[in-house]
Amino acid sequence: MLWHAWSCTAGSCTKVVTMLNLRKKILVAIDGSPQSDKAAEEAVRMASGNQSQFKSRVYAMLVLPNAPTSTYTDFVPTAPVTESEKWDELRRRIFYVIEKCALENDVPLEMIVEYGEPGEKLIEFAKREQVDVIVIGSSGKGFIQRSFKGSVSHRVSSGAHCSVYIVRG
Repeated sequence: MLWHAWSCTAGSCTKVVTMLNLRKKILVAIDGSPQSDKAAEEAVRMASGNQSQFKSRVYAMLVLPNAPTSTYTDFVPTAPVTESEKWDELRRRIFYVIEKCALENDVPLEMIVEYGEPGEKLIEFAKREQVDVIVIGSSGKGFIQRSFKGSVSHRVSSGAHCSVYIVRG
């Protein structure tokens, strides 16, 4: 997209043409829930709305809980879920909606799997990669559970340096 502006000095005006960078980096939180599927669809819709030559990129992030630490009483420590035989099938199901939408709309997609606290990991990634907007589903928790544990969407919207788009479902 071109932006046309005028620069005027001492009665003489010249046309200044500058290029606007409309490419956006969009981070979407994925967990396989219906709310995250709606957020995935919204993130791809946002990215595909950019009709310029600069394509927006979507980063789909799944944050898994920290792997439980082994104790001396464990004879065989459990492997993280990403190292299990079922991981490929599980990953395919969790990322299915975002992969399908991105492919159908020709949107570049990068899938990331992290371990840790979801709110912290999303905020850290967004800052490190200079993300323009985080898209996240609203929590499906009830009042009591949200009061004790808090919601990821609230933590992200409070701590992110960029815009946060919360998709209600």
